Formats: sequence, C-alpha cells, structure tokens
Amino acid sequence: MSELRTVAVIGAGDMGHGIAEVALIAGYKVFLQDVEQRFVDKGVARIHQSLEKLVEKGKVPVSRYEAIQNELLLPTVELDAAVKTADLVIEAIPENMDLKRSTFARIDRAAPEHTILASNTSTMKISDIADATGRPDRVVGLHYFNPAVLMRLVEVIQGEKTSEMTLSVCQDFVTRNGKVPVRVRKDVPGFIVNRVQAPGSILLQCILDAGIVEPDEFDARMHQLGMPMGPYEIMDFTGLDVAVGGCRYFADTVHPDYAPGKTLLAKVEAGHLGKKTGRGLYDWSTGRPAIDPARATDKIDPMDLVAVNINEATRLIEMGVCSAEDVDTAITNGTGNRIGPMAMARSMEPGDLSGRLDGLAGRFNKEIFKPTDMIITGAYR
Repeated sequence: MSELRTVAVIGAGDMGHGIAEVALIAGYKVFLQDVEQRFVDKGVARIHQSLEKLVEKGKVPVSRYEAIQNELLLPTVELDAAVKTADLVIEAIPENMDLKRSTFARIDRAAPEHTILASNTSTMKISDIADATGRPDRVVGLHYFNPAVLMRLVEVIQGEKTSEMTLSVCQDFVTRNGKVPVRVRKDVPGFIVNRVQAPGSILLQCILDAGIVEPDEFDARMHQLGMPMGPYEIMDFTGLDVAVGGCRYFADTVHPDYAPGKTLLAKVEAGHLGKKTGRGLYDWSTGRPAIDPARATDKIDPMDLVAVNINEATRLIEMGVCSAEDVDTAITNGTGNRIGPMAMARSMEPGDLSGRLDGLAGRFNKEIFKPTDMIITGAYR
C-alpha cells in the first residue's frame, strides 16, 4: 500500500482525463475507464492533445510521451478490469451521492484488498461515500482543481475512518505528481476552497435577486480590479446548474441559507445553464461575452465578497478543519488568487470586519453572514 504503481481513474470527463494525465506525466500506469467507449475515446484524445502541446513546450520529455502512448495509458469501458490491479482508484464521476456510493461498492468488490479508493468529489462528505465499502480506512478524498494539469492544489480529505497510513500515502502521491497537497482534517461539505467561497456565491445571488446591479455592471467593476473574469462570468462558465446543485447540497448539509436564489433557479429551469448551452446570465452564442468597462458600478463594495469568505474561513479554523496557513495555501493554489483570505484579514480591524458582516446579515437576512467568534474577538490576527 505504501508504494503506488498503478492508478485507475473512473470517469474520463473534464476532471477524470486531467487527473489521469497528471499521473501519466509522473510515470504511473493509468487505467482510464468510463461507461461508454465514446467517452473513453474523447478523454484519451484530450490527453494526447494536451501532451503534444506540453512536449512542444519542453514540459514533458518525448521519452515519457512515448511510454504513455505505448504502455502507461490503458483505456477501458470495463470497471472491474480497470481496478483489479490498481493500487489507487480515483473516482471522477458526476456529483450524485447515490451514484458515487453504488460505484464505490462495486469498486470495493473488484479491487485488491490493499487498494486505496479516492473520490474527486468537490463538496460531498467522504465518510458518506466510504460507508458504501468494506474498507472505510482506505477511502479518502483527493480533490483536484480544474484544469488538473495546470492547477497545483489537491485537497487530501480525511474521512471519519480514514487511516493515517492512507492519508500519508496519498499526500506523498500528490507530491510526486508535482502538486501541492493540503490536508483537510475534518470531513465537512465543501472542504476548504469550495466551502470558503460558498457564502460569496450566496451573496452574489442575493444581489441579483434584489435587483441591485446587473451581472455585467459588477463584473466590469471586478475587471477594473484586475480579475480576468468577473464572478458572474465564472458562474456562467462553470454552469448555473452546477452552482444550483452545490447550493442545494450545502442547504441540506450546512445551513438553509445556502438555498439557491430565484434568479439562478429560473435560469436553470429554463435550460439557460451558461456557456454550455450558449446562454445563462450572459449570451455566449458568439463566444465570450463582451463586458463594457463603462458599465462598472460602485453600488456593491467588492470587499463584501472578501468579508464573507474570510468569515467562512475562520469558521473552518474554529471547527478544526484546517489552519489559517492551510486556508491560504489552498486558496492561492486552487483559485489563482495571489493572496489568501487569512492574510488579507490580518490587515483588517475586527470592528470594521464585524460591522460589515453584521450589515450584510441584516440587509439580506442571512445568518451565514454573521461574524464568527474568531472575527468578533480579533483572534484571527
């Protein structure tokens, strides 16, 4: 168990093929499995397209690419065949708990006893997935960020029964893949990055529902501050259905305040999911939407978004999920932000931060925006 040689990636989509490519570049033998041959073929094609570019840029040796072509990459539609010799299985299938549990139960039956089973879930509790297996001590979260080849962070999530050996082996695996592992020491929905950013998503939806600004007005303001994409653009880019699904999960598992807003719900119900359907908060039918800088608004202070994210970061620290240093390492390596929320918080007065959060909680009737004890007392500094 301590020395991994063969990896099976279950799911060849956006995340799966990227995770497989990362392991291949590191020299691991990788089985790439999906339920239909066309999905497998698409995933393999995307791996080769990416690797060819990396070879051209001198970032992957020609010899390694030849090994990947000839022996390391093993595509298949047979799940049992993919996992029967694997030392590590990484699941990267859709975010549906019933589907994940049934898949893990099947993997558990087919994989060797020593095999570690990992989920790339972005929000769901690892312990709930592990309970579907007979080896909960060898079930762990390995949450890569998209695109996996470029993003450095991998959250290593400890389930309620995950052994220290499993965590240590997976942390070493992540490092050998050239990534930055951050351990999530308590199994909470959303882990670190997605949990810290979740209240910001709710604030953005509250702003839309209240009709305070139009999406392009706030995104134009964020462009002025140096963001390559505004937060509403990002929502559209990743999919409004994804945002709504995440909100519903958090509403069920964390707090009812996370329920999706009426504007996003209406878009999703109408089938306007963002970039993937050509229309969402923006029109993507002719490419990325053009945002007029002259539309920038000052009706919303961007620091409000920062404040609610800092607040949730301190909540995770209070819960023992991670340290302040872990938060900043995760955010800077998982989002591209140059500075983490806790580093930003240290320059802010507790009274100012508490007052801002209390104001947002009252304005939008959201308990999740109320300041934590750590902020009220100034302990974050």
